[in-house]
Amino acid sequence: MAAKKASEIFSKSMIEDMHKWGCLKQTGVSLRYMMEFGSEPNDRNLLISAQFLHKELPIRIARRAIELENLPCGLSHKPAVLKVKDMYLDSFRDIRSFPDIKNMNDERTFTEMIKAIKVRHNNVVPSLALGVQQLKKGMDPKIDYEDLDEIHQFLDRFYMSRIGIRMLIGQHVELHNPHPAPHCVGYIHTKMSPVEVARNASEDARSMCCREYGSAPNVHIYGDPNFTFPYVPAHLHMMVFELVKNSLRAVQERFMDSEKVTPPIRIIVADGLEDVTIKVSDEGGGIARSGLPRIFTYLYSTARNPLDEHADLGIADNIVTMAGYGYGLPICRLYARYFGGDLQIISMEGYGTDAYLHLSRLGDSQEPLP
Repeated sequence: MAAKKASEIFSKSMIEDMHKWGCLKQTGVSLRYMMEFGSEPNDRNLLISAQFLHKELPIRIARRAIELENLPCGLSHKPAVLKVKDMYLDSFRDIRSFPDIKNMNDERTFTEMIKAIKVRHNNVVPSLALGVQQLKKGMDPKIDYEDLDEIHQFLDRFYMSRIGIRMLIGQHVELHNPHPAPHCVGYIHTKMSPVEVARNASEDARSMCCREYGSAPNVHIYGDPNFTFPYVPAHLHMMVFELVKNSLRAVQERFMDSEKVTPPIRIIVADGLEDVTIKVSDEGGGIARSGLPRIFTYLYSTARNPLDEHADLGIADNIVTMAGYGYGLPICRLYARYFGGDLQIISMEGYGTDAYLHLSRLGDSQEPLP
């Protein structure tokens, strides 16, 4: 049934329109531009923003929908992937059928529509992950997944584009907030304290660890709590949460039956001229050197896999559900790279792992546009 939906519901002319828009050039924006433009969310700026999204979103969405048609190894035909493709076709049709935005009534209606589109796409990450699991189940278990570069590259492009689409929609929607928090411009906090965000993310990760294991290692944070810079707190929270969660799990499992004192996870926040770097260090035993090349692929995890063929994907996608299907680290790196940063993992097998999260403090790098 899912395989028939695209041909039955979407007209030939709309599919042709999608391919035409998918060939148009994307327009990237920087963190600094979003911050400066959004600092005065008056009617004129909101109208300009909506008109930009009315033209930009169909290009980005069309490109991803076209890619979903031509994936290797039969991935395009997996039920979960067909479901994602239908989401993108629905969203492309909704935006393209919306008339030109000429006044604030149009702008408000358009904003409600793209807000609904963002909600529609909440479950894209677990849905695609399920599609990849469906693909893996039909493959030779001895296959070298590092050879599936095309799928890894597709998922990198797809998820990077998704980060951008959700950032643009979320930023525009949040500019309508009549009571923004102090120093906030949409999603961006102009005076974000990385130490404070790291502390909150660590507490959330420790709570999760306590629920699963009954206890959690301590987390020590070193850095100036008064240092601030402009960034998106939700992005940083997600990245630090994922890194700390991995470290907590490794340490907890290594020392669970040991009489030795469980060593803490250490977080160091360094303020450089170009980058703010956050190092997360653990003594969880590290990763074998042979396994390091795989940690940024989407087909590798050291944890149990929470997905199955009958998974209920009718829930909002939460970073917590990423544990176990190998998406935490690669998606963290994409979030870091979205605003010009990066993520590096250095491991010492038999001792522990250091994760270096680099964030560009300049804010002037353009979005990567896959």
